[in-house]
Amino acid sequence: MRSEEIEIRTGGDETVRDITRECERFLGDADARDGLLHVFVPHATAGLAVIETGAGSDTDLLRQLRELLPADDRWGHRHGSPGHGRDHVLPALISPSLSVPVLGGRMALGTWQSVCLVDTNGDNASRKVRLSLLPG
Repeated sequence: MRSEEIEIRTGGDETVRDITRECERFLGDADARDGLLHVFVPHATAGLAVIETGAGSDTDLLRQLRELLPADDRWGHRHGSPGHGRDHVLPALISPSLSVPVLGGRMALGTWQSVCLVDTNGDNASRKVRLSLLPG
């Protein structure tokens, strides 16, 4: 297995950050053929999604997360910025890991699919993401 940890700058705002290029670069550097790309974010307040970006779906996802997980004082987990407890619930809804088939060295994503880091935690401006290639 080949594995690498990368750093993704997310800034201070909630975001859906497309990391597909970083995944493709990793596969190229690994001289990948067939197998599985496993992506994992080792943080208690972020997740990963395969979603269309650039056409409004990423914005829609963040809006729905704001409705589902409001940043207010209802949360028992209270350190950090107001409403930060919601960020700790996020990985139960948006998984911190995902796997993508790799065929012929390329991710077998659909036409409009991208691998994205979902981060609602404005207290953390940088995230680590673990990329692992499990050869077939």
